[in-house]
Amino acid sequence: MTARELDAARITEPALRAAYAQCRRLNARHGRTYFLATRLLPVERRPAVHALYGFARWADDIVDSLDADVPVHRRAADLAGLQERLRRGLRDGRSTEPVVLALADTARRYAIDHRHFDDFMASMRSDLEVTDYPTYADLRAYMHGSAAVIGLQMLPILGTVVPREEAAPHAAALGVAFQLSNFLRDAGEDLDRGRVYLPADLLSAHGVDRELLHWSRSTGRRDPRIRAALEAFAHLTRGVYREAAPGIAMLDPVSRPCIRTAFVLYGGILDAVAADGYTVLHRRAVVPRRRRAAVAAHGLVRLLAARAGRRPVPLSPTPAPAGRRPTASGTAAAAPLHEEVV
Repeated sequence: MTARELDAARITEPALRAAYAQCRRLNARHGRTYFLATRLLPVERRPAVHALYGFARWADDIVDSLDADVPVHRRAADLAGLQERLRRGLRDGRSTEPVVLALADTARRYAIDHRHFDDFMASMRSDLEVTDYPTYADLRAYMHGSAAVIGLQMLPILGTVVPREEAAPHAAALGVAFQLSNFLRDAGEDLDRGRVYLPADLLSAHGVDRELLHWSRSTGRRDPRIRAALEAFAHLTRGVYREAAPGIAMLDPVSRPCIRTAFVLYGGILDAVAADGYTVLHRRAVVPRRRRAAVAAHGLVRLLAARAGRRPVPLSPTPAPAGRRPTASGTAAAAPLHEEVV
């Protein structure tokens, strides 16, 4: 956390400054694309975003540790301890845990509804036990806590030009779209953790089950049925981006470049997966660094325009490459949407 950001946010107490600094380091290390987009926010709002991300990352690391020496019951105990520290921190504004201290301060400054944090922790607990989702509706219920509430937590920080409840559904959808993109890109790594976030009904519609996914992962061999299922999941995800897109114009103009940049960069994950032939079970698709730099530069231009009170240059919000588009309902128009991004 730069002194300039902390000073602009009027964060002066040394322990609190150190807590925000730790959250910023977590963001920079684990969420490079999101960290890049955050730098397009007004300087005084950045610490709060780092606090939200830092806490989410901390909890997610407890759940997703690949250390075989940490059994599930120990992770559950660690997560329960974190939640208790969170409850006390939100109540008292104090904590010996830096990420909790920064989060509690951010929640107080921006009057963030504490229920969002309860819902987030509920989904984190679910990840310790639930390893797959029978239907997309089941997955969306999980993502309310793991992703949608992140968008809702962000709204008070970003600011809106419409009543917040009008922007809320779009903010929630954007959080879900980001996570769906990650689920697609990380399908192989999640399988190694014993989890499948691709809904079973979507997989079975293309003749795919967990056994086939494991076979492909372990042998490195491809199967057209898996590709068709992954392509359908990508189309579904694009539909969620379409749900989210109208919300960008509802934000404070100086916040829009940040969110639009994140929108395009996360959507670019879908493009990268498609360009790589939907081989996510075998290797991670990466958004090219040149593409990230170009989108960030465009975001900076839009930010400067917003600060100057000028109308920014239009930028298409759709992160879709050439090919079939999803229907308005968010499902594929034909057969074959916590975390570090690229």
